[in-house]
Amino acid sequence: MTKRVIATDATLELIEFLKAKHGPLMFHQSGGCCDGSSPMCYPDGELIIGEQDVLLGHIGDAPFYMHKNQFDYWKHTQLIIDVVEGRGGMFSLEGVEGKRFLVRSRAFTAEENEALQV
Repeated sequence: MTKRVIATDATLELIEFLKAKHGPLMFHQSGGCCDGSSPMCYPDGELIIGEQDVLLGHIGDAPFYMHKNQFDYWKHTQLIIDVVEGRGGMFSLEGVEGKRFLVRSRAFTAEENEALQV
């Protein structure tokens, strides 16, 4: 089954660490503004999800959302959530840990795109 969003092992480890510290988590792919375009990690329910937000899937049992307008640009790519050393978005939970989440991506194959339309 093709997934729209997946996570590296390092990301899954950091998610487990953050869950132990903060409880259940959620992600929202930032569209720019204050925190660039980083995946933002929040305690689950802290960010209000609207009708225009699309659930792309789950990473480490945490839901991962993106605004519909941004999704229209990214719908042909698989998001691969990774983690690197450095300061991330000021509102994202991993920032104080000296790490930041980032998005890597790859284009879906024609077969994967077709399967996602079903």
